[in-house]
Amino acid sequence: MAEVLVYVDHVDGAVRKPTLELLTLARRIGEPVAVALGAGAADTAAVLGEHGAVKVLTHDASEYADYLVVPKVDALQAAVTEISPAAVLVPSSAEGKEIAARLALRIGSGIITDAVDLEAGDEGPVATQSVFAASFTTKSRISQGTPVITVKPNSAAVEAAPATPAVSELSVTFSAQATGTKVTGRTPRESTGRPELTEAAIVVSGGRGVNGSENFAVIEALADSLGAAVGASRAAVDAGWYPHTNQVGQTGKSVSPQLYIANGISGAIQHRAGMQTSKTIVAVNKDAEAPIFDLVDYGVVGDLFDVVPALTQEINTRKG
Repeated sequence: MAEVLVYVDHVDGAVRKPTLELLTLARRIGEPVAVALGAGAADTAAVLGEHGAVKVLTHDASEYADYLVVPKVDALQAAVTEISPAAVLVPSSAEGKEIAARLALRIGSGIITDAVDLEAGDEGPVATQSVFAASFTTKSRISQGTPVITVKPNSAAVEAAPATPAVSELSVTFSAQATGTKVTGRTPRESTGRPELTEAAIVVSGGRGVNGSENFAVIEALADSLGAAVGASRAAVDAGWYPHTNQVGQTGKSVSPQLYIANGISGAIQHRAGMQTSKTIVAVNKDAEAPIFDLVDYGVVGDLFDVVPALTQEINTRKG
């Protein structure tokens, strides 16, 4: 069976959930070969093996932390040369898409970004995408070279498939461009204790109807009761009620959780483009004619300041 390269997104050896989803998808089209780079790369092997990786290629060098994405592109190019994979899968983050694009250019291949599903085809992997503000679903494949595909988080359920991976060190020669852009400093983002927005299984968002930054406490309370991430519409962000890093929409982040709860959000196309692929959508809005109700699985017509606290209380009661 053909081998499929999976780029490992990890932090000091702690593998992030989108990588485990990629391993699940990779098993549909071949045997997963994971590529882990940087500090803690060797520590990822056990978790990667539990989720089906038959090989783990590791490489640790200071360049991965000291410089931007080019060293990682050099390493993936070396891995492609070493194993001649059927495809290369990369998490669809901002960094992941830049790595994928640079790699595709280097190896003379096509690229598909933001795939939401992957299946084997007679002429190579077939990717499903949600396009034109999630109004259409397309299926496509790469017609030239080794397919390079980025996959959106929460596109596949993580499935364990225990294996004992062969772990080996990848031989990497860094290019002249690898040290062209140096990282001069880092400021850790203040932790809220909530999941990362793009990776969360549940997202609770607030919009113009929240009517003030102080009122986002109502949204946060519901999110915390569910172990969810907090999102915001562009209107709420532009008003200064919530940070731009939490914006969901065409000019913000795209999310695809199992459950999305929209509170006081009208459902403009700008917002829908960022959350329309959510598996189950619930909306709370006092305007029965709001466009968001055309999209939802469950809709509640009512004042969010009545509905959301009552929902939060009911959830906490059931949990308690």
